[in-house]
Order: sequence, then structure tokens, then C-alpha cells
Amino acid sequence: MARIVELRGVREQSYWQATMPELPDRRSGTLRDSVDVVVIGGGITGLSAARRSAELGASVVLLEAERLGWGASTRNGGMCHPGFKTPLSGLVERYGRERGERLYRESIDAYEHLAALCEGRIDADFRRSGHVVLASAPGHATGFADAARDLTAIDMPSHAVAREDLRQEVGSDAFFGGLVVERSGGLHPGKLVAGLVRLAETAGATLHEETRALHVRRQADGRSVVETSRGAILSRDVIVATNGYTGGVTPSLRRRLLPISSYIIVTEPLAPDLAAELIPHDRMLFDTKHYLWYWRRTPDDRLLFGGRASMWPTTIARTASILRRSMVDVHPQLAGTRVEYAWGGKVAFTFDRMVHAGRADGVTYATGCCGSGVAIMPWLGTRIAEWVGGGAPPEIASLSFPLVPAPYEGRAWFLPIAGEYWKAKDRRDARAAAGERSDSGV
Repeated sequence: MARIVELRGVREQSYWQATMPELPDRRSGTLRDSVDVVVIGGGITGLSAARRSAELGASVVLLEAERLGWGASTRNGGMCHPGFKTPLSGLVERYGRERGERLYRESIDAYEHLAALCEGRIDADFRRSGHVVLASAPGHATGFADAARDLTAIDMPSHAVAREDLRQEVGSDAFFGGLVVERSGGLHPGKLVAGLVRLAETAGATLHEETRALHVRRQADGRSVVETSRGAILSRDVIVATNGYTGGVTPSLRRRLLPISSYIIVTEPLAPDLAAELIPHDRMLFDTKHYLWYWRRTPDDRLLFGGRASMWPTTIARTASILRRSMVDVHPQLAGTRVEYAWGGKVAFTFDRMVHAGRADGVTYATGCCGSGVAIMPWLGTRIAEWVGGGAPPEIASLSFPLVPAPYEGRAWFLPIAGEYWKAKDRRDARAAAGERSDSGV
């Protein structure tokens, strides 16, 4: 393997954070002694929960240990689609057809919930552009036709694309087929966060930054004391929305979540004809590797390219070099294009690769989006707020939430080993792909 040299001269900041509306400073407000609902976590899940709880008439305080939207909410790729990390076929196999489809339909509801917000009250550069899953090896495309049929049957219009027709969807010869899903799209995550902040405060929620929740203690009367870095709050209910940054406040959740690093680069603005050549229909793109890549055009026609890059301790500059090399492998047209932004962050994975909601440690939670949270988490935050307010829980809350099956208290010491295994499987698939290209003369 070629030695990776760190990429220099790149701005190590999320492009979305750099281009989002500036938010007022919320670090010095007076902390209330008692409220109906405390929300821990100031990302898209927590902001949505705070907004809905306030709309339902509760007094609400939201606590964010850093700045609002600091975590994955402004560090993701801005790709929003129905579905989970586990595909529809996997849901049906695991839970049966009726329940599996019911779970998937909740994710469609989540996408439409977000779309309605962005087409109504939040300007987040939302576009219903669809997405494409691209086969990284010949065998990865074999199930695309069946997947398209199953998705279309539950109101997710989809179709498979043969290898020879892929140039209609992506300006690359690196793939062996595609699955186009029309009901999905992209947005600007920073603008989404800014819009959710505005809606939460308009509804009456009070938002606090750099206020860390330290401990939740359940009292005999059913209320909870939330100890924070700035004092204690007595609350009727506590909602936790910390996802990949879940800590010791909820120890049972921490034992069920794997915080996995993901990294992204963004290029300089592209010429219009080059941007159109790379992604003709402005779709969101994913490949099928274990160490997957995902990429898209930004609203100002840069190319965003992201993926795992490394499971080992590393630097943003080094992961930017890995991503840039992979981006040029996929799109040789970008060999001379400059990378301007690079960043990373934590994605919360679960052992069963499903999002979860429920009650534990004296709190109500929504967590474990497994890298597919842009659409599902604003809706799930809204639904758990309604649940806390006396409504019915979402179907997702009925799922059992498995522990990570290892000696584990939140530090995923085994991930580099797993990462090397996944990379070995990808190398095996890449050899098969190279042989297929050679046979076909590509």
C-alpha cells in the first residue's frame, strides 16, 4: 500500500459550520431550578424534542455540552433518505414482513416530516434529488433489481441501472451497476440546525450551551434531578439525545453504542460542466464497500466526499489525503482539483445496525442512527417528545436494544481490528472487480 502523506493547506472545519447562519451565544443564560422537561443534547434530535415538548405546553430546558449542533448534526454529508443501515430486505427477514415494513414506513414518515419542515418553515437548501447505491464489485449488483421491486411496492419508487448505463447517473467507470431511489434528497445541515434552533426557541424552549449534564438521579416521587456543570435542575422528564457523544450520564446506553469516526472533504467550487458530468442529476451517491464512500454536490457545486477513512487514531490532514486519493480513483477528472475543507466526527452505531428509542437510566432516549440520521432523527426527537407528553411511542421503541458483545464501557478498543477485517474484505472484492474490468476491456 502506498504511503499516505498528510494533505496540507486545508481548512480543518466542517464546510457546513463555516457556511451556516451565525447563531447567538447561549452560554451565559440563567439556569432554571425546575422544569417539566430537560433535554440533554443540542443536535437535530434534541432540538426537535425540545421544540415539540414546548409546543405541547411543557416548560423545557435543553443542555448542550459544547455549542448547538456541534456534533454529527453539522458534520454529516447532508444526505437525507428513508430507511436504516439495515435494508428493507433485512428488516423483513429479521422482524417479519408486516413489522419490517411498518418500521420502514416510519422512516418514510420521518423523511416527509423533514421535507415538510424544509419546504415550509426552514430554508436548508433542501432538494428532492434521489440517491444512487453503486456496486463496488460485480456481485454487489445482483440484488438491485429485487431491491427496487420491494422498495417500489412500499411507495419508494426505485429502479436498477445496468453497468453500461451508469454514466447517466455518475461520471465514473468504477462501478458495476446502480440502484436509484427517487424518494430522498440533500440539504445543508448547518442551515437545518439554525432553523431548528429558531423553531425551538419560538415554541418557548430555553437553550443552554457549554452546560454539561453530569448525572441524572431519579427521585421517589418520579421526578429527576439533573446535575450539570452549572448546577442542578429538577425535572418531571428527561430526554437524552447525545448519539455518538453519549457518555456516563446514561451508562446503559453507552454500553450499547459504538462511536465510529467518519471523515469528509469538500473541494473548491467546480465548473458547472464538470459538476454536471460528475453527478448529472445531483443525486446523493453511496457505494457498497464495507469501508464505504459517500459523495454529492453541495448547493454551491463543490464535491463533498466522505467515508470511514481510518479506524486507527489519526489526524484530519491524513484522512483528508486518504479521501482525496479515493475521490480521484472514483473521479479522475478531479486530479487537479483543490480540497478546501476537511473534518471528522463520531457516528453512533449499534450492534443490530438499527436506530433505537426507549427508556433506561431514568430517561427517554433516541439514539444509534448508524450514519443515516439526517432524516430519521428530527422526526424521532419529535416522536419521543410526544411520547413523554402522553402520546404513543414509535414502532422503533418496541425493538430490543442489544449490548455490544464485548468487555466494553464506551471505549471501542476493538474497532481498529474490525476495520482491518473490513478493509481485507474490500480488497478481496476489489481484486474481483479488477478482473471483471480486465475481462470487459474497461
